[in-house]
Amino acid sequence: MLASVRNLDEARIVLEAGVDLIDLKQPADGALGALPAEVIREVVDFVAGRTLTSATAGNVEPDAQAVQSAMARIAATGVDYVKAGLFPGNWQQGGRDYAAVRACLRGLTPLAGARRIAVMFADLSPPLALVDAVADAGFDGVMVDTALKTGHSLPDVASTEWLSGFVERARARGLLCGLAGSLRVTHIPALAQRCPDYLGFRGALCAGQARAQALDARAVLAVREALEKVQRLAA
Repeated sequence: MLASVRNLDEARIVLEAGVDLIDLKQPADGALGALPAEVIREVVDFVAGRTLTSATAGNVEPDAQAVQSAMARIAATGVDYVKAGLFPGNWQQGGRDYAAVRACLRGLTPLAGARRIAVMFADLSPPLALVDAVADAGFDGVMVDTALKTGHSLPDVASTEWLSGFVERARARGLLCGLAGSLRVTHIPALAQRCPDYLGFRGALCAGQARAQALDARAVLAVREALEKVQRLAA
């Protein structure tokens, strides 16, 4: 279970609930809004290795120099994983050309002290072959999310076949693999059948299931319990 948080208070809630990966981002700033480095560092120091941490590098256009700089800034906070979004150029105006994304990936280099996760966006029509480009670029993991936070969840914009193909490609290339994108408790059983390494949540953990609102401890526990139930049934 990945739980996205925006401050230390929310990190306390999810750590107590036993989440596997605490993800730091600013949900009020789109899909991968970045938090200030000092906030990330405060949470990392608080977690102190009790669970894994990740943080987003921001909603950065596909330019290798800009993405590398943003990722290096986040890596310096001490997080375990840095997440970089694979946004096609001019994506907010309908751009879906991934040539620049591929070129960007080829221009990135490993980070000191942190592993890298690339984030694809199912509602931006990414080709499955992009998973191979991520692996070729030396990333440690890949996940799929939604970029347009307009109420549509991952299962609304990606078919079962596409998600299965995504997970299979990631596993074949030895990549850590995650699924996220406005997920709800009701999505857990079907997505768990695709066998990703983790499922990611934000809105489902919040008051009123609104991603920009504060986390609700009861909602966090409900998601955690639903995941554990699926795991018990699978065993």
